[in-house]
Amino acid sequence: MDTLLSMRVFVAIVEAGSLSAAAERFSISAPMAGKHLQALEARLDARLIVRTTRRQSLTEIGRAYYERCRRILADVDAADSLAEAMGATPRGVLRVTVPLTYGVQFVTPAVTEFLAAFEQISVELDLTNRMVDIVEEGFDAAVRIGPLADSSFVARPLKAYAMTVCASPDYLARAGTPLTPADLAGHECLGFVHQGREAGWRLEGEDDATLLRRAQSSRFRANNGQALKKAALAGFGLVLQPHALVEDELAAGALVAVLQDFLPKPSPVHLVYPRDTRTTPKLASFVDFMVARLGV
Repeated sequence: MDTLLSMRVFVAIVEAGSLSAAAERFSISAPMAGKHLQALEARLDARLIVRTTRRQSLTEIGRAYYERCRRILADVDAADSLAEAMGATPRGVLRVTVPLTYGVQFVTPAVTEFLAAFEQISVELDLTNRMVDIVEEGFDAAVRIGPLADSSFVARPLKAYAMTVCASPDYLARAGTPLTPADLAGHECLGFVHQGREAGWRLEGEDDATLLRRAQSSRFRANNGQALKKAALAGFGLVLQPHALVEDELAAGALVAVLQDFLPKPSPVHLVYPRDTRTTPKLASFVDFMVARLGV
């Protein structure tokens, strides 16, 4: 007899509570269900179920064998689903949430290429600096910048996120070029605010007291990097923002990089998605594409 089928019948006998109830699940007769059970017991040379006229109960070996059969059959079903998914055409709506600046600079161009390659997929891109609960809010995947706190997701590494301190040539000509973080005490440092709190501007070697004084003396703060870049281009002060946000202005000379030896270490970036053995074709194709396009 087919051993896997016999295992399935055995599990059904245990869970349904009788040979006849298990037989109905497989559209076979009760005697045939009994033969599957007998085949397993003969193969193992051990009783799995003790039956009386009123009830059945698992033996010690039967209980252990039942638990192992459940795991084996779950793995077999997962493998079958994976094979089916790999052969299926990716289609449907994919919902992805990403941090604002990273999403605009990196993910959006990659997504347009992805859509050109997979014409039956649509992407809904949520650009926000809020920490989104992707399971509760119904997202398929997310980009996370910084150390990961939740290990319940699959995490694929992407290229690290580097920062840059810069200002306009006019501002530096007027206020001077800072050579060390200590020199920033006399400068306008444009502050980034995240959920009402000052974020960023931690350079190598700086302590909390220095950061607090800088935050308190900052005359312009915003929760958007583009707004801070506009202020820097207008000559109002120094800005610490992702290099991707200012690389065009740096190349054109509209902004000048400073304090390059004191920049914070690049932050790790990951594409994360729920840990699920039945990953859909649309998600699998998206993950593979993004890792190939933006991965390390």
